[in-house]
Amino acid sequence: MLEYLSIRDFALIEKSEIELSCGFNVVTGESGAGKSILMAAAALLFGGRADRAAIRTGASFAEVSGVVGVPENLREKVSERLREADVPVEFPLTIRRKIQNSGVRNFVNDTSVGVRLLGEIGAMLADFHAATDQLDLAIPARQLEMLDRFAGLAPERDVCRSLDRELASLGVERENFEKLAVSAENAEILREMVETVDRVNPAPDEEKELSGRYRLIVNAREVLELCDRARGILDDGEGSVVDRLGETCRLLTSLERLAQSPGATEKFISDCERLQENAEDLARRIADLAESTDLDAEALQSMEARLEELHALKRRYGVASEEELLEKVGAARAKLAKFSDAAACRAEFDAREKALRAKLDAAAEKLSAHRRKGAVALVAEIKKNLADIGFTGCRLEIEFSRIEAGSTGCDQMEIVFSANAGEDARPLRKIASSGELARFMLAFKTVLADADDVPTVVFDEIDMNIGGETAHRVGEKLRALGAHRQILCISHLAQVAARADHHFQVGKTTENGRTVSRVVPLSDPVPELARMLGGGESALRHAADLAASVRRKTT
Repeated sequence: MLEYLSIRDFALIEKSEIELSCGFNVVTGESGAGKSILMAAAALLFGGRADRAAIRTGASFAEVSGVVGVPENLREKVSERLREADVPVEFPLTIRRKIQNSGVRNFVNDTSVGVRLLGEIGAMLADFHAATDQLDLAIPARQLEMLDRFAGLAPERDVCRSLDRELASLGVERENFEKLAVSAENAEILREMVETVDRVNPAPDEEKELSGRYRLIVNAREVLELCDRARGILDDGEGSVVDRLGETCRLLTSLERLAQSPGATEKFISDCERLQENAEDLARRIADLAESTDLDAEALQSMEARLEELHALKRRYGVASEEELLEKVGAARAKLAKFSDAAACRAEFDAREKALRAKLDAAAEKLSAHRRKGAVALVAEIKKNLADIGFTGCRLEIEFSRIEAGSTGCDQMEIVFSANAGEDARPLRKIASSGELARFMLAFKTVLADADDVPTVVFDEIDMNIGGETAHRVGEKLRALGAHRQILCISHLAQVAARADHHFQVGKTTENGRTVSRVVPLSDPVPELARMLGGGESALRHAADLAASVRRKTT
């Protein structure tokens, strides 16, 4: 339960510290005094949404902190979550939230945590209900969630949600497959390309090599002439390079005989002989080139046809080289292989979908069976609580209808209700009386709180639009709830507030030109009850009688 709440520079509250107890705690005060701000601060402590607009004008930050006791039956569950987040396990918990313009910082046991963890822990320890929740209660989907919560069907519902997600993922996988899959028309185009390229059968770098040979053959006559001239210079009788080098070798040999030191020209002779051999080898290779140069017109025509065939393929398929063409054909072959396997892939998708759908249908049927049992118990509990607050002859039913199995199972449900005997039951969303809805919500939330065993339940103006004897009954109900847990409630009704175990008054004053809200505990609630009854001597007497009457009933 919430044992201590400290608020600093939060909306109209400059600074306030409140010690809270078990039982029924009521908060009262004039409209606009800041009661809802107090509840918003409490909600913030348990993981509610933080808004920078809540920072008090002129302040650099707002801060809400508190001490929260954890009952024995929830300590293991809370401890497990804290350990997962590397937060020290210490009870009671100390929680602090600091709202700055730059962002929000959250602390549990003086350890920085994310808002998700704070919200998870908060959901275990406190349940918040506002008058506006009546709208939520009228939505069939929310009613279904509440039934599952009452019946403890979260695990069964999670199974359905998980299977539904698997089906959705399979659908995306199948959609992506179909996007990449080749249509029959495109497959025919790809097949024609592969067959065409296979007929031509290009080789890597074939055009480059063929073009080089082609250029040689086209210029064969000039090639032969140049080869003949070059060979003639190198080795064609008298005056050729080889002949002159031979003559040079002879001269060097003669020079060796005349040299003063033996071997002085030996190196010269060796180099000259090597040059002669190189010249002879070069001449032979040039002759080989000339011999390999073909002047065959038929061969030239064949090369031209092959080059044109290669050029045509590249133009047709928009590539610059044989390598690119072969890569494109390889990709086409892969797509055609997938096209051939597409029927098998689609059959596999069908089989997987059928298996998942069967699992989901089975899980949804199991969930549905549990729901119908839970609905009987829920109706009985709600009717019991409705009787406590004045609906003795009401009619209440839960109607189910079937839908295709999905994340929430295969059920749609709607609560139908009639507050008065003899009247037809109607869906909650069609009930016009806000007072009836308010009381129904109190009964429903009471049942849910009992099912969850949440230690703190917060009601923000739950008694809106009711009065008279009904207000007395609502007060009794809240007091009875407080016997087993901590109840925090904003109320405008003296009949409700008079039954509180602990009474807090929120007042608004002006100090130094600034509006300030303050929260004070009341040891004597009678003056505040009198204000709530309209003020004056008669109201004061009425308040005193009301307080005395409540005391007599509780002693």
